[in-house]
Amino acid sequence: MRICLAASGGGHVRQLLDLKPVWSEHDVFFVTEPTALGETLARECPTHFVTHVAVGQAKLGRPFEMLRCAWRNFRESYRVIRKERPEVVISTGAGAVFSTLFWARLHGAKLIVIESFARFDRPSLFMRIAAPLAHRSIVQSAKLAARFPRALVFDPLRMLDVPRPPKKALMFVTVGATLPFDRMIRSVAELKASGEIPERVIAQVGTGGTNAAGLETVETLSFDEIQALLRDADIVVSHGGTGSLITALRERCRTVVMPRLFELGEHYDNHQLEISESFEKRGLVHVARDLDGLRDALSAARRTDPPGATTDPRALMAWLRQTLSDWQASSRKTEARFV
Repeated sequence: MRICLAASGGGHVRQLLDLKPVWSEHDVFFVTEPTALGETLARECPTHFVTHVAVGQAKLGRPFEMLRCAWRNFRESYRVIRKERPEVVISTGAGAVFSTLFWARLHGAKLIVIESFARFDRPSLFMRIAAPLAHRSIVQSAKLAARFPRALVFDPLRMLDVPRPPKKALMFVTVGATLPFDRMIRSVAELKASGEIPERVIAQVGTGGTNAAGLETVETLSFDEIQALLRDADIVVSHGGTGSLITALRERCRTVVMPRLFELGEHYDNHQLEISESFEKRGLVHVARDLDGLRDALSAARRTDPPGATTDPRALMAWLRQTLSDWQASSRKTEARFV
């Protein structure tokens, strides 16, 4: 089948990559944002880039920027769908690909919408908007299923019961693929300057991010470069993005999270805080909201044996494979009646 895989940058795309054993059996293309991960993906799969847009742009006092981005994204998405004509769209959100779903639905495609794997307690705005358009909806918990009666539940988070690999005296700091996060970088630099962080520190600071004394900084890294750093890093200090957290936990890093906060103008809402606290409740990460919290979280992380976790989407993949097969068989029967 001709399948469109639609997702914003970061964890949304990585969630789709986990499903590769299923979608690689079909004729696929991606729609995503022009992030470092997106650029890496484009070297392997047909990929269309669309403009970043989110309701939070208006929340942060930039409503006209949001409208300009939304209009550009709307036109870009129309051109992609008109050219590619997918039969199915599989999407993990968020705002940047809503227009893709809208145009695909109008062109007769079937939609499968999968909620972010970090949303256990409250649904994302994307899910609340997109679920009514979708032919099938997937959520991560029974609590969310109560909000979406037609949704199926697949919780992909699994603990890893494997020995921790050898690590170096290295701390990797990452702000993710989308935005700089100077408050986190300055906090790490302050602790490094005071001698409270003895490790070598490599910090990915984002495009236009701050260059802090005492840290080896780089604006962007490819996904492969990040993977290599995580294999060596003993400690990871990360923003509250799901993709960054899962990749660190897969490598059994001591993971400390400093979520971007809406009240400080660092993000569109407090979903990073919600994600961080959800992971903390499972004993996977240590959360810090400020400099003092970062100091305490690093101390706690050093005293504990770091857990390992990953996403295990095998049950979801089995369902997807069967659903796509059923849809393909139905399409062939329809075609046969007109031959």
